[in-house]
Amino acid sequence: MESMQEMDPAELEAVMAAVDAFNTALDEAGAFVHAGGLHPPSTAVTVDATGPEVKRTPGPFVDATEYVGGFWIISAPDEQAAVGWAERCSAALRSRIEVRALQEAPE
Repeated sequence: MESMQEMDPAELEAVMAAVDAFNTALDEAGAFVHAGGLHPPSTAVTVDATGPEVKRTPGPFVDATEYVGGFWIISAPDEQAAVGWAERCSAALRSRIEVRALQEAPE
């Protein structure tokens, strides 16, 4: 998806309304945990402290034509339910969505 600053204002308004409806549905279902938008990769700083000197490099970890623009953390009973929410989110954003589970704490 292009950056929000580059979107046609009417299209952006429609997307924001659809995302608001999606967030409301998540909340009403008790599935909403947290969400956040991310600034574009051009604002990133990559930090590497694996060697004797810490390296800070302006820019993203990897160069890519697509990037994660934000995220939702939801509570879903299983992968099927999570993917169902992702389908609704993808339709609202008019963009592809990646689904991943959070790791569980080691025992």
